[in-house]
Amino acid sequence: MIRVIRAEWRKLRRPTLFLGTVGAALFFTGLFTSLLFILIDSPRGNSDPENPVSREMLASVGGSVIGFSTVGSLLGIIAYCVFAAQTAQEYTYGTLRNLLVRQPGRLRLLAGKLISMKLFAIAMVLISGVLSLAISYFLAPSADVKTDAWFTSDGGIEILQAFINVSISVIGFGIFGMIMGLLLRSPISSIAIGVLWILIIENLLGAVRSSTLDWLPGSQLNAIALGGTPQVTYLHAMSLAGIYIAVGGLIAAVLFSRRDVAN
Repeated sequence: MIRVIRAEWRKLRRPTLFLGTVGAALFFTGLFTSLLFILIDSPRGNSDPENPVSREMLASVGGSVIGFSTVGSLLGIIAYCVFAAQTAQEYTYGTLRNLLVRQPGRLRLLAGKLISMKLFAIAMVLISGVLSLAISYFLAPSADVKTDAWFTSDGGIEILQAFINVSISVIGFGIFGMIMGLLLRSPISSIAIGVLWILIIENLLGAVRSSTLDWLPGSQLNAIALGGTPQVTYLHAMSLAGIYIAVGGLIAAVLFSRRDVAN
């Protein structure tokens, strides 16, 4: 399995993939974090109109990571695309057969790929988190946001919790991407369907009936990144997302282990 992890990691750290992925993550992280402070007095608000972020919230012990937590779902979508593409392209380019010759155990191969992609996702989250904290610190004075509470022991715990929650959420999105890549075996199809579902279909269903968001997978992972929301508790989101991932992962693993590579 170690050889599989190393081989997959070499693919993930290709300059075009690594720099492109991290660049997109840093762009969205910088944008969302900056807007929280720049638009703090805007009549239109600086965040979700239903859950505005006030100056008092930004000055609280967890204020330093509000921007980071807010962008968690977008980081998750990026991870979804990477996991889906890296998994499905083995079928598209016909490289899966060669991988199975070197590593006959299919589930071991799958586990090695998943571990390497998890490490990639954690690295992306860590880099994004550092940028978000830096931007929050430098923009706080201009927005008249007190930062004293950020540097207390409770503030440090909030930063750690945010990193854990965003990491769980991003990896969850990524695993969904891997599942779709295994099921559809096409990078374009798996990415298009997944992103369409997360960004459009779930929001449309929520607009028609808001209670549906309490049960949709993308909403659960977003709630995990935020540490829970007024609509979806953290425990509910963790439990339901875990069920979705377990069921989807089981189906994908069974298909991967039994399906002919050529089909």
